[in-house]
Amino acid sequence: MPPQLKCGLAALSLLLLAAGTARADHLYISNEKDNTVTVVDATSLAIVKTVPVGARPRGLLLAADHKSLYVCTSDADHIEVLDLASLAVTRTLQSGPDPETFALSPDGKTLYVSNEDDNQVSIVDIASGRISDEIPTGVEPEGMVVSPDGKTIVNTSETTSMAHFIDATSHKMLASVLVGSRPRFAAYTKDGGQVWVSSEVGGNVSVIDSATHKVIHTIAFAIPGVPAETVQAVGINLSPDGKWAFVALGPANRVAVVDTASYAVKKYLLVGQRVWHMDFSFDGKTLYTANGVSNDMSVIDVGEMKVTKSVPVGHLPWGVVYGP
Repeated sequence: MPPQLKCGLAALSLLLLAAGTARADHLYISNEKDNTVTVVDATSLAIVKTVPVGARPRGLLLAADHKSLYVCTSDADHIEVLDLASLAVTRTLQSGPDPETFALSPDGKTLYVSNEDDNQVSIVDIASGRISDEIPTGVEPEGMVVSPDGKTIVNTSETTSMAHFIDATSHKMLASVLVGSRPRFAAYTKDGGQVWVSSEVGGNVSVIDSATHKVIHTIAFAIPGVPAETVQAVGINLSPDGKWAFVALGPANRVAVVDTASYAVKKYLLVGQRVWHMDFSFDGKTLYTANGVSNDMSVIDVGEMKVTKSVPVGHLPWGVVYGP
């Protein structure tokens, strides 16, 4: 066989091998009522598997190495580790009582967990699976986020209506910022300059300057024909390019699209009932929502800013994470 033909066949074999082993991405949805995590193929949107987990799964986080998924099983009072290769729970981590949401340190070694019943944040060392410290907060801590540089933790307390800025090294409170009623979620901008905090009962989003700890803007939402009391801001996802903020509006069944430069609401996207949390695909082109009452997931084309599909999942879906 001529050397050129041998080289051509070898190259073709490598291409075929690469095509055969291409990564298949998935979506992971926590179902509060079913005590399960639904695994959905991100390409076909078909359900791959339904994984049993502990009681009342809510918060989900992808591990730093993308090999496992952390699951807050709130009524089981611990965090479960779902291995993504086997789709089985392989470890249990301490969490403190009623873990609902959490954040992962940039180095992937620490989880910061909100404990609603105990009014505190638990610091969990992932390697040992144990709580290394506990930080007192306001009443009913909920949202958790870590700054991009890993130096600051932000926790929201629902009943106190505050966002607490905490030093990640000393675990000392740096500032407490008054926001709208019942803050549910917090998100840092990519550059770490701002923290966006949603308020469920207030129905708005507070934009906080990270350096001064001052609210610099409050974003309100009004949807024609939709009662104001149903407009409840919960999950927030900032687009990878930093241009847009997508805000889940709970029982209003809408996701608001906000221009991050002007803070103007560009559009409201009609999704499933009681939209709660969301996540982007790795390329940022698609956003997925967990819709708690309609028991489905909506698929949003980010470029077109329109909903393209609804996918049935489990009962009372709460969180969604995109992963391998």
